[in-house]
Amino acid sequence: MRIDIHNHTTFCNHADGTIDEYIQKAIELGIDVYGFSEHAPMDFDEGYRLKFEDMRLYENLVLETKEKYKNDIEILLGYEVDWLPGFMDDRVLKAKVDYLVGSVHFIDKWGFDNPEFIGGYKGKDIDTIWEKYFEATKMMAQSGLFDIVGHLDLLKVFKFLPKKDIRLLAKEALKAIKKADMVIEINTSGLRKPINEIYPSKTLLQEAFSLDIPITFSSDAHALEHIGYGYDDALKLAKEVGYKQIVYFQMREKMYTPLT
Repeated sequence: MRIDIHNHTTFCNHADGTIDEYIQKAIELGIDVYGFSEHAPMDFDEGYRLKFEDMRLYENLVLETKEKYKNDIEILLGYEVDWLPGFMDDRVLKAKVDYLVGSVHFIDKWGFDNPEFIGGYKGKDIDTIWEKYFEATKMMAQSGLFDIVGHLDLLKVFKFLPKKDIRLLAKEALKAIKKADMVIEINTSGLRKPINEIYPSKTLLQEAFSLDIPITFSSDAHALEHIGYGYDDALKLAKEVGYKQIVYFQMREKMYTPLT
């Protein structure tokens, strides 16, 4: 079964393509389960996310499309929620969706993966930044609010890599992810970024496998040409690490299927 669970549309203000266009492309590519996880609204960094007033429209359009194409593909409804204490909203956290992706895009309100703010790396100790990133990831997992960890090790996007062993830096975060019974996505969008590597790295995925943390697949599409991007690379990586199953969700419940 081919799964692509973390994707965006024009609703987030920095992606191209409508819900219907994405699904038509996904069907063409032979995807079996396709998930929309729009950047959830919050009163911060509003230009890069869905608006609160558009939540109902977004949800209804996904559900209508799900019904329209029910004989061709399984469509899932979700949100990608930024871990940003004080800004997350119950309207999102309590929404009736299939899953919530919890993502760390900010360290002390600094959008470290946004090219607009790449200057924020200047003068900072890279290991300290990585420690803060994984501390935020640990806190996100410990909150118990989310089902999927979004693009673990996103901080590598601009090739600012730690000097310390990544396994030691991520150890407590991974333990928290396991305890929270979360799933890690193999997210291929890193192949389209300066790092040119899947999130997470093989090293981190091996650590996750050793803890028996499940996986899912995501292209994190922001354009039609991104749909299913790097799927074969993701599949190869998962198999090399030893995974035999992949997960998707239905109304916050894990659904397991063989990795093929």
